[in-house]
Amino acid sequence: MINLMKKNILLVFLLSAVSATAQTSLSLEEAIGTALKNNYDIQLSKNDSMVAALDYSYRNAVFYPRLNGTLGTTWNNNDQKQTLADGTKREQNNIKSHNLNAALNLNWTLFDGMKMFATRDKAAELIKLGELGIKNQVINTVATVINTYYNIVRQKQQLKAIEEQMSISQTRVNLAERRLDIGVGTKPDVLQSKVDLNAQKAAQLEQQTLISQLREQLNQVMNVKEQANYEVADSIPLNTQLALGDIQNGIEASNPTLLISKKNLDIAGITLKERKAEKLPTVAFNSVYNFTRTNNQTVINPFSPLFNQSKGLNYGVTASIPILNNLTNKRQIQQAKLDIQYQQIIFNNQQSQLNLAVVNAFKEYEQQKKALKLEEENILLAKENVYIALEVYRLGASTIIQLREAQKSLEDAYNRLIAARYNTKLSETELLRLKGDLVK
Repeated sequence: MINLMKKNILLVFLLSAVSATAQTSLSLEEAIGTALKNNYDIQLSKNDSMVAALDYSYRNAVFYPRLNGTLGTTWNNNDQKQTLADGTKREQNNIKSHNLNAALNLNWTLFDGMKMFATRDKAAELIKLGELGIKNQVINTVATVINTYYNIVRQKQQLKAIEEQMSISQTRVNLAERRLDIGVGTKPDVLQSKVDLNAQKAAQLEQQTLISQLREQLNQVMNVKEQANYEVADSIPLNTQLALGDIQNGIEASNPTLLISKKNLDIAGITLKERKAEKLPTVAFNSVYNFTRTNNQTVINPFSPLFNQSKGLNYGVTASIPILNNLTNKRQIQQAKLDIQYQQIIFNNQQSQLNLAVVNAFKEYEQQKKALKLEEENILLAKENVYIALEVYRLGASTIIQLREAQKSLEDAYNRLIAARYNTKLSETELLRLKGDLVK
């Protein structure tokens, strides 16, 4: 009977292998590459960074002068009536004239309390902030892909365990029916064995549905719209050599969330420089080229010109000194200082949370490694126990209850082993995510 059960298990595995060959194999690297190319959250982060990059490309524009041109023309048609001091009266209707004016204004800020330099530096920091935002989103997306991908692998292993249990239950049904046929068994044993087999068939269907749902989750992360028919790996590779010291060493310079917080603190400091610069005088060079021309067809006053035109270049330097502006600048400086304090508190808080998260994740990692080692040993015992229980039951030296207990122990051992593998991978991935090493 043991050989029969082994043949049934082998048949199940062979059928699974044949089914898998009809599907496309999807490696973890391919899943990550597809997600990094198509994921919506990464695309949004890139768009935000492109806005900062656009502003940065014009960072030196704050030093350029402002040049504006104006052009205007007016046609007049007026009726005039005048009474002079000597009593003379003059009156003229339909007096037409044409006015043309143009100007070219140049304003060049020469000194504004170094605010221009602070604004330029702020643009450089904003583009770095955008890059950190992309890296953070990429790392989180990669972690999501890894966890989802290996969750599918986990559920595949769970499906194989169920199918192995089905093979054992089928062997139980065969043994119970044979014992009943020869008069040493009971009908309830046969019925219970069939009930257990049907329950495992139902669990198999549920497991297949779960795997299909997880594939759809992975498709969503990868932003793959079509119904992809692919097969994932069969095993979960583990890195059991991670050390707490290696994770903690230099984490402040690699964790993207902490780097984003630090960059926000730097930007708040530059904003304070801008506000302080507004307290100082602003010196600007001003220049204007004017052109005006008036053409009167007729005038009522003989001393008025029929044609008048003027043009010329005017230039000078102006200094604007802030004296009193409703204490607006003082309020803005205080707000900038408060923002620095706020960003510093956020940084300290995230630093504390990161340290706690690393310690807890490493403890979880160590615990799962120990559990995995224990369950790897336990699964061998559980398998041997089932084989012995089957043989003893075949010989009529035990009851079906004892066999069911041995089978239930094997089922529980599989569940714990598969969970321990996946949880070890989760804790490993979380440690690398916190370190910022999922993406180099």
